[in-house]
Amino acid sequence: MSSRRPRLRPASPGRGARRRAATALALGLVAAVLAGCTGAGDGASVTGTATPSATPRASSTPPAPAPTEDPVTPAPEPAAPATPAFDRGALSVDDPASLWVVSDKLRPLDPVDYAPADLVTVDVSSQNPPVFRAEAGDALLALFAAGEAEGAGPMTVQSAYRSYATQVTVYAGWVQQLGQAQADVQSARPGFSEHQTGLVADISPLPLSCVLQACFGDTSQGRWLAENAWRFGWLLRYPADKTAVTGFTYEPWHFRYVGVPLSTEMHQQGVTTLEEFFGLPAAPTYAG
Repeated sequence: MSSRRPRLRPASPGRGARRRAATALALGLVAAVLAGCTGAGDGASVTGTATPSATPRASSTPPAPAPTEDPVTPAPEPAAPATPAFDRGALSVDDPASLWVVSDKLRPLDPVDYAPADLVTVDVSSQNPPVFRAEAGDALLALFAAGEAEGAGPMTVQSAYRSYATQVTVYAGWVQQLGQAQADVQSARPGFSEHQTGLVADISPLPLSCVLQACFGDTSQGRWLAENAWRFGWLLRYPADKTAVTGFTYEPWHFRYVGVPLSTEMHQQGVTTLEEFFGLPAAPTYAG
C-alpha cells in the first residue's frame, strides 16, 4: 500500500456563489409571501411599521350650523290703565237732592218748596244759623281749617240754608230796596235759590269786612278761596265774567258745594260754571 495521502481538490469558487445567490432568492420569496399574508396592501410595511393614513375626502354636504340660542325679547311694559272719562251723567242735574243739581233763572227747583232731608247744624263761626246738608257741612269744616292753616285767615258763614219761606222774605226785601229788575241780579226768586238746596255758603272774613261785597274777592280769604275751594268740593258759583251765563252779578262770597270729583274735573278742564260744564242753556233772565 502506498503511503501517499490523497490530495483534496479545493472547492470551486463559482459553486459557492451560486449557492449563496439561490439562498438569498429563496429568502426573498419567503419574505414576499409573508408580506402578502400580513396585509401589506393596507399600507403596513413588512417590518410592521404603520404608514400614515390618507387624508379623508371632504364631504359634499356642508356641515350643519351650530345651534344658536333664540334672542331674548324683553317683555313689553304693561300699558298704563286708561283713565276712565268723567261721567257727567253720574248724578242728576234736575233732582234737587242731587249734589249736582243746577238751579238758575231757567231751572227752578222741583218742587219749588223743596227742603233737604239731611240738614245739620255745623260747629263753625257764623252770622246766621250754619245749617247745611251733612256732606257739605263736613266739607266746609275742612275748608275753613285748611284756609286758616295755609295763612288765609279765619272765616265765618254769613248765610247758609234758607227755606222757601225764608227766601220769600229775603227776595221781597231786595225788591223793596232796589226794585225788581235790580233785585233779580242780586237775589234769586223763591224756588230758584241755591240756598234752598242746603249746599251753599256765603262766606265773610274775620274780622268782618267787605261783607257780601265784591271787595271780598280782594281779601286774603277771598283770594285763597278762589284758588283752593275746588280742593274741598266747593265752587265759586258766580264768577265776575259769567253774568251772561249765570244771570247773577259777581259774588266772590257765594260758594256752592258740588263734591270733590266734580269740582276737580271742572278745575282741570278750566270750566267755571255748571251751565257750561253740563251743556245747559245760559240763564241771564227769568223766562217770565
